[in-house]
Amino acid sequence: MRAIGIVGWSGSGKTTLITQLLPLLREHRLRVSTIKHAHAGFDMDQPGKDSFRHREAGAQEVVVVSGTRWALLRDTTEETKLDDLLLRMAEVDVILVEGMKMANVAKIEVHRPSLGKPPIWPNQPNILAVACDEPLINCDRVVLPLNRPDRIVSWMLRLTGLELSRLRKA
Repeated sequence: MRAIGIVGWSGSGKTTLITQLLPLLREHRLRVSTIKHAHAGFDMDQPGKDSFRHREAGAQEVVVVSGTRWALLRDTTEETKLDDLLLRMAEVDVILVEGMKMANVAKIEVHRPSLGKPPIWPNQPNILAVACDEPLINCDRVVLPLNRPDRIVSWMLRLTGLELSRLRKA
């Protein structure tokens, strides 16, 4: 499966960009999934709910299931590697990975100079493009207009070869 990382500093607009890219990718009839990295611990469970009580009582894993959705909750002692997560996901055309700056996948950096944070791309050769809300000087990567998610999708389709495979199916 193809995975493309969307990285950037907190507050740069990674989630906003992904939520703009998803419907555009779906318009191309692509099956898309996402992985979201959370820096701090997170909990999908709510105190007092049965699944929370199962984990609190000592279950190693808890699966919550309904008629239309299921989730596996697993506590780990170390962060799970992206490759291991990708192996567990259903087959799709592309997976967008939010965060996971150090993962070894092709990435787009969301960079907003107005945040005052340094760019990440100079130290990461697998950041192939930078989506930015203003012109960048001395950027040796493809610069994509952050406010034009359609252009970002076009670049992603070319990068992954999905543009060509889509044409072959037509």
